[in-house]
Amino acid sequence: MEIQIGVAKINKYAMSESGDTLEVVERPNGGLSVVLADGQRSGKSAKLISNMVVRKVISLLAEGVRDGAAARAASDYLYTHRSGKVQSTLNILSIDMESRNVVVTRNNPNPVLVYYAGETQSLDQESSPVGLRRETRPVIHQIDLQDGLVIATYTDGLPFAGVRSSQPLDVQAEFERLVATSAEPQTIADGLMEAALQREQYRPGDDVSIVVLGVLANRPDPVRRMWVRLPL
Repeated sequence: MEIQIGVAKINKYAMSESGDTLEVVERPNGGLSVVLADGQRSGKSAKLISNMVVRKVISLLAEGVRDGAAARAASDYLYTHRSGKVQSTLNILSIDMESRNVVVTRNNPNPVLVYYAGETQSLDQESSPVGLRRETRPVIHQIDLQDGLVIATYTDGLPFAGVRSSQPLDVQAEFERLVATSAEPQTIADGLMEAALQREQYRPGDDVSIVVLGVLANRPDPVRRMWVRLPL
């Protein structure tokens, strides 16, 4: 099997910088973690917040700290430095090679979508952003690594798409439509982004970041690859 991760990310219209931050870190015992944070508001002020959260999380994950503990520490760190006056959503998707699981960690009111064997599950248990109070805990799920598994997480710019024109995007329905036509995570992420941009007339009213993780049955290949495109 092979893990593939697809990402699509765009700034709020007329903003030079996104308030979302996304980083990938290698885990010390094998595997990878993808960390996505959405800082309060947008632009540079939001970027400072989301950067602060993500840097804290990836530094701890790289040292072998568990995902849930890293998320709690990032929340306490933001609370301490900003006196509980700002918040950030936080999602962590981790491929844990020791347990052979995908660990899904949520501090985000928006759900994480999980597709397997023809069915989609919405991980939508109540979850709070980080930074507003001490001892904020994430919601954590562990999912077996299995061929055909697809997981999507995103910031709130995606479900916000189309709200201003009274044509909101049904994220789960669009996700299911895309999964039915392609198993490629990047294709699914791009499809979700395109659906959002169409509803926003290509002038997004909020930052949009989408991460799609897929497990595919491919010919074994020992080479790890990463593909990045950054518009300038």
